[in-house]
Amino acid sequence: MSKSFSDSYKAAGVDVTAGYKAVELMKEHVKKTFTPAVLTGLGGFGGLLELDLTGISKPVLVSGTDGVGTKLKMAFLMDKHDTVGIDCVAMCVNDIICCGAKPLFFLDYVAVGKNIPEKVATIVSGVAEGCLQSGAALVGGETAEMPGFYPVDEYDLAGFSVGIVDEEKVIDGKKLAEGDVLIGLASSGVHSNGFSLVRKVFDVENADIKAPMAELGGKSLGETLLAPTRIYVKAVKACLKDGVDIHAISHITGGGFYENVPRMMTEGLTAQIKLDSFPRLPIFDLIQKTGNIPERDMYNTFNMGIGMILAVPADQAEKAMKVLAAAGETAYQIGKVVAGTVGVELV
Repeated sequence: MSKSFSDSYKAAGVDVTAGYKAVELMKEHVKKTFTPAVLTGLGGFGGLLELDLTGISKPVLVSGTDGVGTKLKMAFLMDKHDTVGIDCVAMCVNDIICCGAKPLFFLDYVAVGKNIPEKVATIVSGVAEGCLQSGAALVGGETAEMPGFYPVDEYDLAGFSVGIVDEEKVIDGKKLAEGDVLIGLASSGVHSNGFSLVRKVFDVENADIKAPMAELGGKSLGETLLAPTRIYVKAVKACLKDGVDIHAISHITGGGFYENVPRMMTEGLTAQIKLDSFPRLPIFDLIQKTGNIPERDMYNTFNMGIGMILAVPADQAEKAMKVLAAAGETAYQIGKVVAGTVGVELV
């Protein structure tokens, strides 16, 4: 038990003993994420992890960082804090897997107005769940109590992840070719992007976001919007393990289709996506109708039901669909790669 305490610091709004209690409460969640490569527990100045380079001739480290954004406001309003950690991990590891890298570890940063140990541990339980879903070890993090900077009942959450891939297996779009099939992986909802617009459309601070809504299948607006971001790491890894030759991957985050899909394309090629090839989730229809938002703005802000897109050779499309289904993903063949210069066409 630590003997560290400071009555003066506590009088200023920072309770260091609450921090120690939060660490103790989160340990059970964090330990679940440890892989055999993890060499240290919580409490050190750095997390140690041993690299297994078996089968990797030229290792390349890949990093990704992100936060949850103003989706956190929904967690505050719903007083539900056990899923936003999944969002935080997802936004990082889904980016990393786009180049074929296996996430190795994750670190989180939680900044709070007041450190309530049980609440912080609940937040970190979500981070741990995201790590379990992606196979990353939660090797450390930071909880910062910042009175006067954040309201006492609010917090911010961010993190980063590091992954590894063999240089010769990097997915970088160089093999992308006309005729490749585009496979879309279903999203779980809005994920973690566009919430400043969502909150404005529904005026969430003044709306009854806990009331069941027929338009959302009986779920409340708050419950629907808080649905955690889907993590696609294990599904993509399953495809690669089964020999699916993935030519390019796009994570559909902020900026929607118009911003993210061109990032996976190479010069002279365009992703032609058929909008009637996958279902739009009811939440997006509700957002568009309530906010009177133009169609193009919807596809330039939200994922519209597709959280990730894979480009594969046409003769491997069916195999990829079977592997993805076996991995628990709902997938659709949503288009193809064609000659062009605009990056993406929605038809």
